[in-house]
Amino acid sequence: MRPALRPSLARRLEQLTARLAELDRSLSDPAVLADQDRFQTLAQERARLQPVAEAWTRCREAEEELEAAAQLMEDPDPGVQALAREELEQARRRLGEAVEELEGLLLPRDPEDEARHLFLEIRAGTGGDEAALFAGDLARMYARYAERKGWRLETVSASPGEQGGYKEIVMRLSGSGAFARLKHESGTHRVQRVPATESQGRIHTSACTVAVLPEPEEVEVRLNPAELRIDTFRASGAGGQHVNKTDSAVRITHLPTGITVECQEERSQHKNRARAMALLQARLLERERQRRLSEQAALRRSQVGTGDRSERIRTYNFPQGRVTDHRIGLTLYKLDQVLDGELDLLVEPLLKEERARRLAALEEGGPARAVSYTHLR
Repeated sequence: MRPALRPSLARRLEQLTARLAELDRSLSDPAVLADQDRFQTLAQERARLQPVAEAWTRCREAEEELEAAAQLMEDPDPGVQALAREELEQARRRLGEAVEELEGLLLPRDPEDEARHLFLEIRAGTGGDEAALFAGDLARMYARYAERKGWRLETVSASPGEQGGYKEIVMRLSGSGAFARLKHESGTHRVQRVPATESQGRIHTSACTVAVLPEPEEVEVRLNPAELRIDTFRASGAGGQHVNKTDSAVRITHLPTGITVECQEERSQHKNRARAMALLQARLLERERQRRLSEQAALRRSQVGTGDRSERIRTYNFPQGRVTDHRIGLTLYKLDQVLDGELDLLVEPLLKEERARRLAALEEGGPARAVSYTHLR
């Protein structure tokens, strides 16, 4: 059974319920009804609060049912106890579902979680050929995980290692929930095992870096007319008498960025204006793309660190058959299953930890931002 909400958060939800009742009274006030702007503002606030309040009501009802069933368990009649046991299990299930629903409503989704496409970059770090072989193991692990999830995977680029594996490999994954489930994989992954070339059976430690980057969606550039300065002038150059006698050429300046474009190839000012506007949109889109690339480069640097063995988020120990995620202190002796693509054994605990931390921040009155997927610390 999922635990009930903490008292501090329950108090905030009671305040929310009281606010909803206050809004209901305000929305029936003739003075508010006469003020359309205020009415709309209050109605929008009510629409946001109502689903949370309803989920909170279901949560409290489930808790009351649970308490009543627990009291029935004290009845000496075995038949009543059997009935109470059944009601107890049902109440626990309903409470768990209500709490989960409530948490989902309280925690705003990370906008990046909506990304359906991502780039997964794996690079060999400390360890030479052994690190490259481990990069190959990680690539297969993610490929098998993608297959289990029904995601599409394609290799964008790959640089093979001299003894196998990869010095570097970049893959593109597409599918519902892909980024949301893989975002915590970014960082340094460390492997401890005996290399095939090691004659004395000594355990070597190597490392690879992983970066998970959401692919930005291409969006149409919308231009605000107030941010444009449009000048017309006489075209110059070849084109006959018409070129020099009419103000058909168009120059458009995007004031916020200072980008200037012009077109004078057409005799029609209207056509020149349309072409200049299209060119301006293309340049602004390219500028935005370059900005995103710069942000991704900075994100990649923050995610992967230097690739040194000491900077690790996870260790894969082959002699002991264990995998340890150092961010949440989780150790599983299921290395073979994890490398075979059963990555949810690690993904689910990481997502639960993120949810718990965001809820804790919400209870303390702070913003429930998504936990950094670089390091859960």
